[in-house]
Amino acid sequence: MIHRHPAGKSRSLASIVALLLVSLLLGACGTTGLGGLSGSGEYRAERLANDGRHDDAAGIYIGLAADEAGLERDRLTLLAVEQWLDAGDVMRARRAFLSVQRPDSGPLLPIWNSNSAAMSLYRGDADEALLVLEPMSRRSLSLRDRLRVEALRADAWIQKQDPARAVELMRQRETWLDSSRDIERNRIRLWQGLLFSNPLVLREAAQLTTDEVTRGWLTLGSLATSTGQQGVGWSNGIFRWREANPGHPALGVIGEAEIFDRELLEYPRQVALLLPLSGRSAAAGKAIQNGFLGAYFATAGALDDQQSVRIYDVNSDGGASAAYQNAVADGAEFVVGPLLKKNVTELANDILVPVPVLTLNYLPDDTLAPPGLYQFALAPEDEAASAAVRALGDGYTRAVALVPNNDWGRRVLQGFATEFEGLGGTLLDYRSYTPDVQDFSNEIETLMGLSGSVQRYQRMRANIGTSLQFDPRRRQDAEFIFLAAAAGPARLLKSQLKFHYSGDLPAYSTSSVNSLDGRSNSDLNGIMFADTPWLVDPQPWIRYLPQTYSEYWPEERRLGRLHAMGYDAYNLIASLYAYRGGEMAELDGATGELILDQQGRIHRRLAWAQYQRGEAVALPDQEEIGGPIQDISDDGTPIRPEVADDAPWDAEPQEL
Repeated sequence: MIHRHPAGKSRSLASIVALLLVSLLLGACGTTGLGGLSGSGEYRAERLANDGRHDDAAGIYIGLAADEAGLERDRLTLLAVEQWLDAGDVMRARRAFLSVQRPDSGPLLPIWNSNSAAMSLYRGDADEALLVLEPMSRRSLSLRDRLRVEALRADAWIQKQDPARAVELMRQRETWLDSSRDIERNRIRLWQGLLFSNPLVLREAAQLTTDEVTRGWLTLGSLATSTGQQGVGWSNGIFRWREANPGHPALGVIGEAEIFDRELLEYPRQVALLLPLSGRSAAAGKAIQNGFLGAYFATAGALDDQQSVRIYDVNSDGGASAAYQNAVADGAEFVVGPLLKKNVTELANDILVPVPVLTLNYLPDDTLAPPGLYQFALAPEDEAASAAVRALGDGYTRAVALVPNNDWGRRVLQGFATEFEGLGGTLLDYRSYTPDVQDFSNEIETLMGLSGSVQRYQRMRANIGTSLQFDPRRRQDAEFIFLAAAAGPARLLKSQLKFHYSGDLPAYSTSSVNSLDGRSNSDLNGIMFADTPWLVDPQPWIRYLPQTYSEYWPEERRLGRLHAMGYDAYNLIASLYAYRGGEMAELDGATGELILDQQGRIHRRLAWAQYQRGEAVALPDQEEIGGPIQDISDDGTPIRPEVADDAPWDAEPQEL
């Protein structure tokens, strides 16, 4: 099977179904008060706003408003609302906004209206915002109001999937700016809007416009959003774009020094993909194939030469080694696959790797990889290590763990313990449970020290000779629990932990808890877990893809991680091909941030989410929040244990 993509021809997997609500990046908007500065406090707030410290500026404005009355209080409050909106703090902005009545006329009316429009945009209602903004744009406004209105209009048209009109508005807005700094901010703001746009929408808009500068913005945006500004498609595409658009204003935004990596201008012209496309693993192989081809079609149009992909079914082409030899004989310059661990081991043992290969699973730890063989896997050990790092970053250093008593559980426990203790944490204790039972009382009571609490109570009652008021008390040295479980057992474990006086412990898990099975997840509320960005926090350049894939391949709805793996596998090719024997730069991938170690293994830095009100909600990076994410109260119904688990837990870890 051969897939070809001629250079310069635009292709796409599918039409795009939705556009992300655009962030309001209004750093270029002036913040000067109406009628002059009221004092040094307001001057300081303006300086902070111009430096992008919008939260701090809002705090000063609202503090000044508290000391004023009437119109002056309203003016300062509306300025605070502006800054909170620019900072993305919509809740605080809305509360303050509701304290100011809409003026009938006068200088406060434009700022009140623009704040109202901005909040409509945050709700995703561009039409409502434009009902306010379009009439304002035709009226006489002060410069600061004019600048804000035009920026918000551009936001609205980006949200309405008309990026060409947004580009025209921002170019017009630039003509009202005097300083080079403000002009640069205006262009950066336009660029950020384009990065949140759909690449297909940008490409189609570029084909329709007749203005060369506008077309340059749109084609560059399409290139950036389809490649994530990385890899062979970006490097080759930006090289060609710069030649076609000399002196374009966007050059200053993307930075001359970061325009392209010369090493990535070299890439394999023929790629082989080795997958199980028949037999028991066919569904997994086809899901990876779809993800791989999605990245290929998104990238290949930017290449300066034709690239082809040949696909081989390892289950019908004589096995992994034979498929590899056939691919090399057919002219492959890079090979991706196979997927199954047994096939990866077979390939590593049978070949000398004359052509570099990226396997889609890890070799056993005791198997030495030959030179030129790279390994990429959705390894649960990476997720367990990520949980250790996340918990330590949240300030927790003492853990207990519940893991299933199977090989997967032992691997995950080892990955967590090795990383956690290697970074200074202490794993106080762990218990293994049998996943297919309904009652985990024995494991939980023993792990949490409740058995000892009951025994102390019984001794005390025997000594006193009378009944006592008694509530068991769990161990107090544990700060959190590492809960390794699939969604089904996790629902029971979380509820039973609560029943056993341990529901207040923060719980960290892996992607296994996010089963995508369509069931209610209210019993999982509070659990934090590592997963692929594709599923829980997709970057702007892939945000439209998961929904598109689920529409076109509904039978693969629960295989989104494999779509992401295929997508990343294609994007890794150019980096590994260009940096053979050297150090590969980190790749911001759909499965995580990808790092190559010295043994040729690709490791992932995961995204994080938490179940809240039955839904998986993306968590911010720790440096953005300055502290741990607090556990939330459970909305699920606690499940009372009825029958004790007869299967004993292993006193010693096995095969760790």
